[in-house]
Amino acid sequence: MQHSRAITKKSASNLALAFILLPREKRDAMSALYAFCRAVDDVADEDSVPTENRREQLAAWRADIRRACDQQKPEFILNQEFQPVIRQFKLPFALFDELIKGCEMDLDTLRYENDEALELYCYRVASVVGLLSIEIFGYQNPACHDYAVQLGKALQLTNILRDVKNDAARGRIYLPLAELKKFNVTEAEILNSKYSENYFALATSIADRAKYFYQLARKTLPAEDRKSMVAAELMASVYWQLLQKLEANRFNVFGPQPVRLSKPHKLALIFGSWVRYATGSTASSYGQP
Repeated sequence: MQHSRAITKKSASNLALAFILLPREKRDAMSALYAFCRAVDDVADEDSVPTENRREQLAAWRADIRRACDQQKPEFILNQEFQPVIRQFKLPFALFDELIKGCEMDLDTLRYENDEALELYCYRVASVVGLLSIEIFGYQNPACHDYAVQLGKALQLTNILRDVKNDAARGRIYLPLAELKKFNVTEAEILNSKYSENYFALATSIADRAKYFYQLARKTLPAEDRKSMVAAELMASVYWQLLQKLEANRFNVFGPQPVRLSKPHKLALIFGSWVRYATGSTASSYGQP
């Protein structure tokens, strides 16, 4: 698992942070899943490579992960490390296919017309990762599928609000065009990092949508599966606090410093999640009205 572990360690992402609460076997399995997700996402995001080349690379990843799922020998080293995990936890190719479709959307789609179009993207690039993750975490109640879908959408919408400036620098606007029109915000304003009260109102609307999905996830998680979902619950706590910080900053992400949580804040959230896990608490630390 050395390549997968190295990618996970190097990333220092919030997702990788959550693995610390897992036992070693599941932590390694999640590292392999994360490494695959990181690899295909990096292919889609490498703007210096022509679009058609990236499309071919994603097709190669799709074919190789199919080999891994079909118990054939994968060609890519990451998928060779990942294959025993796929076998052990019975991870289905259909979900990997959906994830790669989400990456392919980044090749073709620079704008989203409405909430429904954006939700499909959020499902493919985030909810699908959640659906794969819960197979590794283990669960008893099938309602965990709905939990993973709702939480994935909440996390991705939070990401989108945080990354508006960086995405705009690459010509991408994930905020739905229907919402821009509703709040009288132009594409040019976002592309030029122009903050306004209209933008604040727009971002607040998207944040309310994210809060709705956090609340749905919180209500949907079955009580009997709360312990096994400890890593997912930590992720929810981290991103919920990030959303709160964005809101406190009035969603102004156009300044020189990115909005993020400090390391001590993240460590406090890890400790809180561990305490809830150790004491058997059924309370979630996110999604409160």
